[in-house]
Amino acid sequence: MHHSPTLPPHENPLTLVLVSPQIPPNTGNVARLCACTGCKLVLIEPLGFSIDDKQLRRAGLDYWDKVFLKLYPSWEAYVADTGSVRRFLFTGLGGAGLWQTRFAPGDHLVFGAEPTGLPEAVLDGSDGVRVTIPMLDDRRGLNLSTSVGIAAYEALRQIHG
Repeated sequence: MHHSPTLPPHENPLTLVLVSPQIPPNTGNVARLCACTGCKLVLIEPLGFSIDDKQLRRAGLDYWDKVFLKLYPSWEAYVADTGSVRRFLFTGLGGAGLWQTRFAPGDHLVFGAEPTGLPEAVLDGSDGVRVTIPMLDDRRGLNLSTSVGIAAYEALRQIHG
């Protein structure tokens, strides 16, 4: 009988951080990704919706309580609380390519709002390393939950592969 590959649970999981997400189904999809991979979810305000939004729960199914770690009022509060974790700031505005970036257990993968991306203050601070997902020139950019899925699975491949 053929068994599909499974991910082993990790005692130091990746954390997926969404800064000011605006679209509930995207955040719900990321919550579902967390449930399926063991990643943790952090949200940073202001959000474009309430975290008890029906659309959010529908997309995230019933996983919310297992994946959601914390809601922070600001980027500064998140950085102060999480200290010296390694943060990777995903942006279309240059940075190391995803395939050249080396991830490790406990890393934080940080993504900005749809459609604006991470704020300049976050990108220009010293709180993380910029990473870019490769794609064709002159394209607008990937959907937020697609980007998070690509990045999370590349990091997981490196850690578990």
